[in-house]
Parts: sequence; C-alpha cells; structure tokens
Amino acid sequence: MANNGKPFRVAQLSELVAKYIKRAGVRKQGACNQYRHAAATHMVDNGADIRHVQAFLGHADLSTTQVYVHVSMAKLKEVYNNTHPAARR
Repeated sequence: MANNGKPFRVAQLSELVAKYIKRAGVRKQGACNQYRHAAATHMVDNGADIRHVQAFLGHADLSTTQVYVHVSMAKLKEVYNNTHPAARR
C-alpha cells in the first residue's frame, strides 16, 4: 500500500521495488510478484491474519491470497516441535 493508504499502481510498485533491490545490492533477478509472495508468507508467519494480508495485497478473493502464502520451513519446524507428539517427548 502506498503512503496514502491506496494500492500502488503496477508501474509505481515496480519502480519502488527496483530502487530498493538496487540499494540493497541484490544481484539476483526477480519480479515484484516474487516479493509479494515473500511478503505474504512472512506476514502470515509473523502472525498476520490472512484477511489482513488479502487487503494488503489488494485481492478481491481470499483464495488468491492463499496462493501467495507459502509454508516456510522455519515455521513448519516450529509448528512440528510445538504440536507433534514425537517432538514433545
């Protein structure tokens, strides 16, 4: 979301992401869409409600947001260690 609380226009967001990638010294090629997937995954991993992520990404349908959220290995290990009987011994 832009500072005014409205969704970024595609070109505007692409320029902003490119600027930050260059400033960070990232040499890998990537598309804004990859960063949207990463942001969605990190937000959910850190406790954000998926409906808030849906609003952040500007998705009309929650099922679209579900495609963006991936299972991170760190979170999977944490959930396993906290919930699986074999890990809780």
